[in-house]
Formats: sequence, structure tokens, C-alpha cells
Amino acid sequence: MGITSAIVLFAVIWFMVFFIVLPLRMVTQGDEAEIVPGTHASAPSQPMVKRKAKITTYWAIGLWVVIAGIIFSGAITVRDLDWFDRMATPEVSAD
Repeated sequence: MGITSAIVLFAVIWFMVFFIVLPLRMVTQGDEAEIVPGTHASAPSQPMVKRKAKITTYWAIGLWVVIAGIIFSGAITVRDLDWFDRMATPEVSAD
């Protein structure tokens, strides 16, 4: 895996974790009964995006280390995950 692949892998992991963390502990304007004119009642009253980005970064680094370690070690390769090629190629026996 090259440096570009590592960065892309980290970015994908970071955004996946971010979309999981984003709705956690969200308090809406409707919950607080203080709806700002021009916004929906379901809009967050205090989004805490900076805090959630930090949490996301910590989790993404940990997940990236595990996944990159598996890729670098060769424990799982692309050939292990290529199920469609296995089904398309018939087994040839040595009989």
C-alpha cells in the first residue's frame, strides 16, 4: 500500500466514523423548545462538531492502524476477497 492509498483509506474510515458519531447525543431545537426562526425543529441546538471531529479522529486512527496492519501483514489480500472471480473460473482437476 502506497502513501496515497493509506491517506485514502484513512479518509474513508474517518468519514464513515464521522457519520456514525454525528447523531450521538444530539439535542434538537425542538427538544429544548427554542426553535430559531427559519430552521427546522429537528436542527441541533448545539452541534458540537469540533468535539465530534476529535472523537472521530481518535477512533479513525485506531481503526486505520488495525486495518492497515492487516493489509501490510498480508493476512487478508484482495485475492481472498475476490469471490466473483472464483465463481466465474471453473475448477480444473488434474485427472
